[in-house]
Amino acid sequence: MNTIVTQAISTGRLDLLPLHVDHAEEMAAVLSDPALHAFTGGTPDTPQALRSRYQRITAGSPDPAVAWLNWVMRLREEACLVGTVQATISPSGHGPIAEIAWVVGTPWQGRGIATEAARGLVDWLSRQPVRTVIAHIHPGHQASAAVAAAAGLTPTDVWHDGEIRWSRSVGQ
Repeated sequence: MNTIVTQAISTGRLDLLPLHVDHAEEMAAVLSDPALHAFTGGTPDTPQALRSRYQRITAGSPDPAVAWLNWVMRLREEACLVGTVQATISPSGHGPIAEIAWVVGTPWQGRGIATEAARGLVDWLSRQPVRTVIAHIHPGHQASAAVAAAAGLTPTDVWHDGEIRWSRSVGQ
């Protein structure tokens, strides 16, 4: 059974706050730009759809060996939510592995927010019982590749669903 639980994480400009269903309305506006789905597919969720999704996510993984950890990014200077960051912790033959992902709303992009959040998350994960952090990044998504590199991940030759696996060893 996985014992890692979501905790608030503070970085220079951000508070990474554990995701709550009540974040859905504000986050629906933050994530409303269809351009955010250019590499991942899909369309922006309505507040109601996002609320339902957040209810499923915060209920936790149906697999007791897997932990779903999700945060919203709050930019302290503007007192608003600006994106999300997440980690899915799973067992592997080489110890627990954390698959991370991030998204920042279009108005806040280009300001280093995703990089700061990803670094904060990876730093936090390195203090948890996690051995490896991975991210899957579309080969054409240069901004996400830059975020992964800044968080200490390096590209591998492993492909998953058309994306490149990036990886970093952390922990013991």
